Amino acid sequence: MDITKLPRRLSGGAWPTSHVQGIAVNLQKGYICYSFTTMLVKTDLSGNLIGTVDGLVGHLGCIAYNAGDGRVWGSLEFKNDVIGKGILRGLGRAVDTVTENAFYAVAFDADRIDRVGLDAERDGIMTAVYLPDVAADFAAEGENGHPHRYGCSGIDGLSFGPAFGAASDSPAQMMVAYGIYGDTARRDNDHQVLLQYDWRALRAYERPLSQAAPHHSGPAADARYFFYTGNTTFGVQNLCYDPTSNNWLLAVYRGKKPQFPNYSLYIIDGSVAPRRARLAGLPEEGLLLQQAALGVLHGESGIRGYQFRWGTTGLEALGDGYFYVSHEGKTAQGLQTSVVQLYRFTGALPDGFEPVE
Repeated sequence: MDITKLPRRLSGGAWPTSHVQGIAVNLQKGYICYSFTTMLVKTDLSGNLIGTVDGLVGHLGCIAYNAGDGRVWGSLEFKNDVIGKGILRGLGRAVDTVTENAFYAVAFDADRIDRVGLDAERDGIMTAVYLPDVAADFAAEGENGHPHRYGCSGIDGLSFGPAFGAASDSPAQMMVAYGIYGDTARRDNDHQVLLQYDWRALRAYERPLSQAAPHHSGPAADARYFFYTGNTTFGVQNLCYDPTSNNWLLAVYRGKKPQFPNYSLYIIDGSVAPRRARLAGLPEEGLLLQQAALGVLHGESGIRGYQFRWGTTGLEALGDGYFYVSHEGKTAQGLQTSVVQLYRFTGALPDGFEPVE
């Protein structure tokens, strides 16, 4: 498909949900999916509604199309914290509906989403893989008695691309990024944490998900990586692999620690292999990822990034430097919306992107 002929703007409709969390695009089959926290919405590339999947009582976050199996994957979490309780209240459900903190990578058979009102549990559209590493870090104590190891608040960002340091045409892996509590009184939450999985091996663990009795079928991660950005507010909201540059883009809510630049977009150089190093603010070593030599350089910290306003609610690489980016919004009636805008990555400071009109 000629990317320059794609629609400049697309609408995901207006929905009585929490805000849009992510987008996934299949150019070959001509559709786009939107994660509206408790609902998956599918439209064609003219904005016509094809179908929806609802019935979720957790937080469906970043989503991504996996060309390897033709499905749309996303992060799904069930929590008893302020985020989880807020979602349940918005659904009109009791806050004790969620009985445990559980974290999953979920796969939707997007080809079967052909009507409005499909149910994530009853209609066999979705399977789930439990992520025990995330659950363990969420439950563990961090440094100096702070709750949640590494500040882990769960998961959000998810994307597919080659292992760090591998060529861009290497077999794709699934990368899942932590949510990170933005507590400014601690130092052990200044890295973004990414887990790597071979998605092919996850088939053996996939199960239908009963939200009333969450299963624990899932493997340990193949690798854990750290990327030093300084403080963020709730970690990586959207993770996006760009095959054109072999880079990984991390869209975040800005942090609040004054010693850091608190950018809204960071970029990992995917061509550089991780190196084992001592982790700032932590009494341990880990596999440290390399930032790309792009963006505004903050001299005091050495951290680079961009001030791009959008991306936290949807960021999808289309090829040749083009991206679809979600602009979240709300109608006068309080319904949640997403207008997706076509952008081109230029690298120019301070935003890095320019809209394609």
